[in-house]
Amino acid sequence: MNLEKLKSPNTYFILFSLIILTTIFTWIIPSGQFNREVVNGREVVVSGSYKNVEENPQSIEDIFTAPIKGFTEAALIIGFVLIVGGAFMVIQKTDAVNSAIKEIVVAYNKSALVRKTLIPLLVIIFSLAGAVFGMSEEVIPFILIFVPMALMLGYDSIIGVAIPFVGAAVGFAGAFLNPFTLGIAQGIAEIELFSGWEYRVIVWVIFTVTTIIYLSKYANKVKTNPNLSPTFKLDKKKRSNLDLGDLSKFKGLDKNHKFVLLTFTIGMISLIFGVTIYEWYIEEISAVFVITAIASAIVGKLSINETTDAFLQGAKDLVGTAIVISLARGILVIASDGKIIDTILYHLSLLIDDFHPVVSAQVMFFVQSLINVFVPSGSGQAALTMPIMAPLSDLVGVSRQTAVLAFQLGDGLTNLIIPTSAVTMGVLTLAKIPWNVWARWMFPFLMLLFALAFILLIPPYFINWV
Repeated sequence: MNLEKLKSPNTYFILFSLIILTTIFTWIIPSGQFNREVVNGREVVVSGSYKNVEENPQSIEDIFTAPIKGFTEAALIIGFVLIVGGAFMVIQKTDAVNSAIKEIVVAYNKSALVRKTLIPLLVIIFSLAGAVFGMSEEVIPFILIFVPMALMLGYDSIIGVAIPFVGAAVGFAGAFLNPFTLGIAQGIAEIELFSGWEYRVIVWVIFTVTTIIYLSKYANKVKTNPNLSPTFKLDKKKRSNLDLGDLSKFKGLDKNHKFVLLTFTIGMISLIFGVTIYEWYIEEISAVFVITAIASAIVGKLSINETTDAFLQGAKDLVGTAIVISLARGILVIASDGKIIDTILYHLSLLIDDFHPVVSAQVMFFVQSLINVFVPSGSGQAALTMPIMAPLSDLVGVSRQTAVLAFQLGDGLTNLIIPTSAVTMGVLTLAKIPWNVWARWMFPFLMLLFALAFILLIPPYFINWV
């Protein structure tokens, strides 16, 4: 028996075990439901309508059908991941991305200013993307760029994931303009859209600066002593596959590389513009990557066979990611079919009743964090919880503005670690980092972010934030 495997189970085993555990919960937790109604075209929970319903415990058969049901429910994001993988492989086939990374590495080695500002600048960019237009699924393709770049710079895969993923997540949690979480939550809470932005900007700055300091210190530590990285052994293999070459002989980007990178940049700008202005979602974003891949192949002078072979290879490399996403969604299928999600929400909401308003706001944050395990969708969680939390906040002396902030923080921060999030598991699988390895690294930092969240929920009561 391989004891190492027992100590460090792989991601697929963890997720399938959670499917089994959730199935057991459906035999223990009573089934219950809230009534729903459509408000402004969105289905929301009716506060005070919770009732027990007929039990629907899940069976052994449900355990084994959960993965394919999860695949069906997550078909959009799975298709998105496969298309992005194929598109990026086409772009990589032109050698433009590899050359751009080498360009950054050369500048990094030559300039102390670049070394000091690279991580802070990149984290700020991704954090702004999370705060302004709710970057979430959109972070997935950047993993394919940032992991090899981090390795070339002497860091590790953790930093390669953390810059885009953690950066976007803390911005998402402290969002001040995100229409997909803040906008929906404030609409349901019946407060002015994007009001209270001044304090939210303070929250965003504190989370972003904390992330920059934490990641910079960690990056310097692993650069000085690579053995301290939890992905040290995994990264040795990844580095052996990198095309480092002799950087002293690197002549810079050629004309074709620049055209490909310009094409990619135009594609990303179009994506941001479409998501922000026209509310594009996965279908439209996927189309952007298909168009970008085709255009990159043309300007990069790839043949039709080279283009299609690269696309298929890129999609093939992400089949494992697709399975991870389907397993993660399968957990939610079991919980939903077992009718235990509303029961959990109802009983967690009862915890808030008897506390001082400051503590009630903090408990709201904790409750939202737990609910996010079962509803790892910002807009979905807003529709599920805010119809309950908004009137409840009135009863316990918490402003609705604060209740929305508690929702934002609970939804955004836990997405950094929960295995039921398709984006989280997709990102980690793409980076070839086992979930348990990431969770061990992320947990201390997550506790720091949680502590900040608890502290930042105190001032709203004293400044009468409404």
